Amino acid sequence: MIHFTIVGELCDLNTYIEAERTHKNKAAKIKEEETYRCAVEARVARLPEVPAEAYPVVIHYTWYTRDLRKDVDNIAFAKKFINDGLVDAGIIENDSRKYVALVQDQGFYVDKKNPRVEVSIYPA
Repeated sequence: MIHFTIVGELCDLNTYIEAERTHKNKAAKIKEEETYRCAVEARVARLPEVPAEAYPVVIHYTWYTRDLRKDVDNIAFAKKFINDGLVDAGIIENDSRKYVALVQDQGFYVDKKNPRVEVSIYPA
């Protein structure tokens, strides 16, 4: 099992859609920044690369937000940034279904002082 934490909240779907409607490059900039942020968190955690024999993997996400204002589906949209960041950091080879069998939200909680996403990767 591989486990790491992304500090803070990631961009939610409503914010991303609003960015797309505002300017054609604004959403692309958000994706680039959030993906980079997730890749950096994975590198800082010194995660090992998933070995070839462990594929496909299951990725679990546990979400902690500052409050209850955002819908769970809007929050969970950020899985895209996390998975792409894991690929960019070299932790997983690819995020296609050949390599990732299941992505699963383990829960949505409130932590006003420490919003974060806890990510765990397991062999399927």
